[in-house]
Amino acid sequence: MTVKTEIPAFTGYQKLVIALVALLQFTVILDFMIISPLGDILMSELNMKTAQFGTVVSAYAFSAGASGILAAGFADKFDRKKLLLFFYTGFLVGTLCCALATDYWTLLIARIVTGCFGGVIGSITLAIVTDLFLPNQRGRVMGFVTMAFGSSQILGVPMGIFLANHWGWHSAFLMVVALGIVLGIVLLVRLKPVDAHLKLQSERNALAHLWHTVQKRDYRIGFSTVALLSVGGFMLQPFGSAFMVNNVGIPREDLPLVFLAAGISVLVIMPVIGKLSDRFDKIKIFIGGTAVTIVMCLIYTNLSVTPLWLVITVNVIMFMGIMSRIVPSQAINTAIPDQADRGAYMAITSSMQQVAGGFAAVVAGFIVYQPAEGKPLEHYPTLGYVVSGVSLLTILLMIRLNRIAKKRESTIEPAEKA
Repeated sequence: MTVKTEIPAFTGYQKLVIALVALLQFTVILDFMIISPLGDILMSELNMKTAQFGTVVSAYAFSAGASGILAAGFADKFDRKKLLLFFYTGFLVGTLCCALATDYWTLLIARIVTGCFGGVIGSITLAIVTDLFLPNQRGRVMGFVTMAFGSSQILGVPMGIFLANHWGWHSAFLMVVALGIVLGIVLLVRLKPVDAHLKLQSERNALAHLWHTVQKRDYRIGFSTVALLSVGGFMLQPFGSAFMVNNVGIPREDLPLVFLAAGISVLVIMPVIGKLSDRFDKIKIFIGGTAVTIVMCLIYTNLSVTPLWLVITVNVIMFMGIMSRIVPSQAINTAIPDQADRGAYMAITSSMQQVAGGFAAVVAGFIVYQPAEGKPLEHYPTLGYVVSGVSLLTILLMIRLNRIAKKRESTIEPAEKA
């Protein structure tokens, strides 16, 4: 591996931005992730079949994908802070609607509303990170931001299950809303405008800017690579809790412990992976994480009734592999767009990611079948084989994207000095 010797330290304001972005991602990811551990409860209380539950999960993804495309043309036309606050407010309103849902249809509509706003937030935060941080800082930034995934399990998912078991599943969504309101106020007060990119904009209207972005070949490679990367998570996650309860024999009250252990492992490994991604070749770290993911995915999806300690061990290692892919892949992807196109590029990337994930969730809902409530899920191992095959393909695409990123990295500088 080639070591990068010059690694700039973060300024005080950059540290604040990292904290705000990580906490923002925490609430957005939690809103999506909480569907999975609540899956068994929701299918029971709202009388949903597996295909319907897969549709609920994918509804968020498809609406997020559509809104990402619509927002792409405008993403570089406004101050990123204002865009972030607008979409985050809509996201919180949608999550509140989820808490108030009374049946399958109202929950489905609420997830569509939440996805329309929440799906754009990730692309805006990535554009902000790319604007404010140098290429050889972004691995560490992505490491900290991705820690939000682990934090959402350590603090959020077990708490959400606990709240659902004691006060109903609605309370889990209300928790997200409460946290989001506090964070939104802090963002409004402390985050500075992020608008230096506005000086680089031409007179192209929104549609022309969108078309200009889509036309670039290097960008299209990035879109397809990130989209394929999202398939695995969307396929396994929706039915994870139902699989552990009905197939692996884990009591519902022990699910928080499984997610807690996985979350702690993610918190431990993410800063390490972030530093390694800035110091060494990102693609080698990605390939290593993919190899671990494939092996553990095949083991996990073929589990039968298994002791709790072994389930926790398998789950922890699998999540560490998954997270070891996300950090270097996001760091690579941030080097692809030009400064004037970052907002549009990230919006389209997010859109493609969500649409691909939504498609994967729908497919998973038709592959997996539960004969009756409380019965084991059938054909779950098939998901493991599909995810493993897709993961191998992502290695090939990511290698190609990494070559493009290395060529462009030396010319890409942050739009603003933090």
